[in-house]
Amino acid sequence: MTTIPNGPGLLLLENDYPDEVVTRAIVRDVDLGAVAPGAGVLALVTLDNGHDHTKPNTFGVRGLLSLNAALDDLAARAARGEIAAVGVTGKPFVLAAGADLDGAALADTREKALAIGRLGHAVFRRLGELGVPSFCFINGVALGGGLEVALHCAYRTISSGAGMVALPECFLGLVPGWGGTYLLPRLIGPAAALKVIIENPLSQNKMLRGPEAFGLGIADAMFEPADFLEESLRWAAGVLTGSATVPRSSPASAADWDAAVAAARFFTDGKLHGAAPAPYRALELVAGARTRTRDEGFAAEDEALADLLLSDELRAGLYAFDLVQKRAKRPAGAPDRSLARPVTKVGVAGAGLMAAQIALLFVRRLQVPVVLTDLDQARVDSGVGYVHAEIDRQLSRGRLSPDAASRQKALVTGSVSKDGFADADFVIEAVFEELSVKKQVFAELEAVVRPDCVLATNTSSLSVTAMAAGLAHPGRVVGFHFFNPVAVLPLVEVVRGASTDDAAVATALAVGATLKKNCVIVADRPAFVVNRLLTRFLGEFIAAVDEGTPFEVAEHAADPLGLPMTPFLLLQLVGPAVALHVAETLAAAFPDRFAVSPKLRALVATGKTAVYRPDFSVDPDVLALLAGGGHPSAGPEVLARALEGLAQEIKIMLDEGVVAAAEDIDLCMILGAGWPFHLGGITPYLDRTGIAAKVNGAQFHG
Repeated sequence: MTTIPNGPGLLLLENDYPDEVVTRAIVRDVDLGAVAPGAGVLALVTLDNGHDHTKPNTFGVRGLLSLNAALDDLAARAARGEIAAVGVTGKPFVLAAGADLDGAALADTREKALAIGRLGHAVFRRLGELGVPSFCFINGVALGGGLEVALHCAYRTISSGAGMVALPECFLGLVPGWGGTYLLPRLIGPAAALKVIIENPLSQNKMLRGPEAFGLGIADAMFEPADFLEESLRWAAGVLTGSATVPRSSPASAADWDAAVAAARFFTDGKLHGAAPAPYRALELVAGARTRTRDEGFAAEDEALADLLLSDELRAGLYAFDLVQKRAKRPAGAPDRSLARPVTKVGVAGAGLMAAQIALLFVRRLQVPVVLTDLDQARVDSGVGYVHAEIDRQLSRGRLSPDAASRQKALVTGSVSKDGFADADFVIEAVFEELSVKKQVFAELEAVVRPDCVLATNTSSLSVTAMAAGLAHPGRVVGFHFFNPVAVLPLVEVVRGASTDDAAVATALAVGATLKKNCVIVADRPAFVVNRLLTRFLGEFIAAVDEGTPFEVAEHAADPLGLPMTPFLLLQLVGPAVALHVAETLAAAFPDRFAVSPKLRALVATGKTAVYRPDFSVDPDVLALLAGGGHPSAGPEVLARALEGLAQEIKIMLDEGVVAAAEDIDLCMILGAGWPFHLGGITPYLDRTGIAAKVNGAQFHG
């Protein structure tokens, strides 16, 4: 029987969290001799919390103790020669989704935090120390501790249908603390491991699919989902009898290891500028893994985990994670879902780049006919051609079968006439951002579509109410604002105009969910949420440059926040002309707080669309346009001014009822503007730093 670190910290954690949904370790014997004579008996451990795949397995204290008890029995059986191997798998579609974050958040002392790390290590490492070979059959979701369970086993198979394989801890403000930073670089090399541990989490928490994980060497064999367990057991029998061999690559040299760490540090600095501690702790752990013993490596992970579990960064990350996992799934103010109308055909008015991106997403996710229209055939052909080219690109990368690609391409058609929308259920306009143009488009659409067809607008700042004015059925007009790039950013602002009815909103929310977007219902106020706040934030940096602050000072004033991009890089992504248009809209609506920068207007007048050149040097012509002014500010002053502006604007927006609560502001900024998880939502950050109280006299959150 293995001794578990059962100190007071562990006892306190058990007592603190009596509501843990316990993942049980259920054991059954599988006679592998039936498929490979002489292979013997494999004791198969199935992790199962008693719920379906919508509530994944997680590891809390009781779950870890359940696994440990099973391993006690298996170790004894292995010693008696009763079993030849041990296998671990999960309930359908899920191996495990890592640590129970609700329980981990209760670690309010370092003693408790240290106990979490030590317990996980003590239990998981036994999978490699049973005296018989161990196998992990990754049948689905394997996140964090779920993937670390697999790494502790001697061999691994993976389902080609597994869609969420990752070590996402750095995204939340932690490190892989149950063996990941030590075992993974030794298995697949430091460069590939750092991509999984740091680069992917800091790149919008990118997940690996089964084939990608297999390609990196995380798994030794891959099988199709339909007979995954059967084939995995057959393969394990082959390993045990010697008919299947598993090659292992040579360890990376010291020079290669150091180079991989240096490259990852460069990447992390570029993303965070030192603003978040977790990725840097992960870097240190991976760097040390080359020379440390297993005991030393695991002890270092324990110490890092103990520090980070008590950090503000983790609390912020958990707040943001809870918003994205829970609030985003149940939009505040949503009408009854039964009011949503079925959507079997979609129209897209416009065939420019944004419209084509929207059409592509509808085809991929809804799998229904999509018709694009525009003023002339050349524009229509360009839009349809873009969609077809993107589908062909997915085919060439192996992400679509030839049949699926052909079906999707056949669903996309184009026309210069809107008659093709006559039988559409949902039509979205994505034309030039001018109110009169959009009103004309809606008038033309109403003459063609059915009375129950929902008419949506992708406007980024204009009034949905004004667009619907004068229509015979204004209740069916709803805002459906995507963010660019459409395929990447997960937010859609669903805008309820003054006349928008519940059926239109319900349909928009249902369509958004099918598109795998997170929807937030917002009121019809200028620029809605994200663009209004980004314009206020960005406007303060541009105003500082107008006043004479050097470009480099203003551009890097926000570096301490670790935002995904600098202010003028954001301006370039949005597009100077679009930014100017939104600024003009907001300056007209709120002249006391928004202004139109003369330097931005001059930049747009030149026709330039970029601040940076392809080599990321600043365009000297743009730099010359931005020069001048006699009242420069220091970087910290510029940042304080921008954050105080945000605090003021958010308070006003909440008073106006733009969204239901401060949490919806936070959700919009996380999903639509890339506000970092390590800062939590924007409103708790402004509370935590004292800015909300300074500007508004009170915090956003009691």
